[in-house]
Amino acid sequence: MKELIARSLKYQNGMVQVLDQYLLPHQETWHHCENVEQMKSLILALKVRGAPLIGLAASLLVAYLAEQGSSKAQLNDAIDELTATRPTAVNLMHCMARLREALQQPEYAQAVVTEAERLFEEDCALCDRMATFGAELVESGDNILTHCNTGALATAGVGTALGVIHHAARQHSNIHIWVDETRPLLQGGRLTAYELAQWQIPYTLICDNMAASLMAAGKVDKIFVGADRIAVNGDFANKVGTYNLAVLAHYHQIPFYVVAPVTTLDSSCASGQDIPIEQRAETEVTGVSGSFGSCQWAPEQAEVYNPAFDVTPAALITAWVLDTGVYYPQQVAAGVLGTV
Repeated sequence: MKELIARSLKYQNGMVQVLDQYLLPHQETWHHCENVEQMKSLILALKVRGAPLIGLAASLLVAYLAEQGSSKAQLNDAIDELTATRPTAVNLMHCMARLREALQQPEYAQAVVTEAERLFEEDCALCDRMATFGAELVESGDNILTHCNTGALATAGVGTALGVIHHAARQHSNIHIWVDETRPLLQGGRLTAYELAQWQIPYTLICDNMAASLMAAGKVDKIFVGADRIAVNGDFANKVGTYNLAVLAHYHQIPFYVVAPVTTLDSSCASGQDIPIEQRAETEVTGVSGSFGSCQWAPEQAEVYNPAFDVTPAALITAWVLDTGVYYPQQVAAGVLGTV
C-alpha cells in the first residue's frame, strides 16, 4: 500500500497509524494499529471518530491485513466485525461494502489494497468539492454556528461542515464562528476549537444551551453542521444536539445547512425513523475524563439516557450540501437524494 497521510490517519512505513482524538487538544498521541481488536477499541473509545474517518481507518486496517497475508475468510470476518462497531454512521458500512466487493476479485489482496487507497483519495477530493459548493453560501461578515467536529480530524480531506468554513474563511477574512462545546464529550470545545485555532479562523466557544439566546440577539447568520446518515427524504442523523439547533434556527428564521458526502446517503432509509441511534455509556454523562483529568459529578446510581445522535427532519433544513452540489427542499421532496 502506498503512503497515505491525513491530519489524523496515515499509512506510513508499513503501518496504520491514528491520532488519538480523545486526548486532544492537550496531547498529540499516535497509535499503531495492527489488528481488528485494536481498531475496534480505538473506534468505540472515540479515539478514532468522525463518520468518514471511521470508515477510512477501518478500510486501511483491512488493507493492511490483506498485505500481511490474511485469507479471504479472515478478511470477511474483519469486515463484519468492523462494520458492527458504530451502527449510525453509514460511511463505515459504505467503505466495508466496497472492500467486500474487492474481495470477490481473483487477486483479492491487491484488490482490497487498491480499493482502500481509492476510498482515501476519493474522500480528499469530495471534501474539497463540498467545501467549494458550501463556501458559496457564506457571505462576508457572517457569524456561523457549528456543532460537534466536522473538520480535517474527521475526514481524510479538509472536512465537511468545517471544510466549508475553512474555504469560506479563505474568501472572506472577516467571518466569525460560534462553536458549540457539544456535550457530553465536548468535540466542539476540544476539537473544533483546536482546528479553527490552527487555521487562524476567529471563533468563540459557547455552551450548547447558549445558542438560543445568541440567535435571539441576532448574532447568528447561518448554521452549518455535518451528518452521519441521511435518509432518502432528507432527514438526517448527526451528533445529539443538532436537532435542537434546527428547531431554534427555524423559529429565528436562520438558514440551516447540512454538509455531507454522497457516501452519507442511505438509500435503504426512507426517513429518519429508520436510522438506528447508538446509545453510549452512562459514564459519558455522569462525569468527564480525558487528558485534562477526570471528574465525577453525578450520583453513582444516577439513571442516564445517552443517545450519541439525534435525527433532524427535512422540514427544518434550508439546503443539503453534498459533493455533487447544493440541493434545496423542493428537489429533495421530489426524491433527488434517492438518485444522487
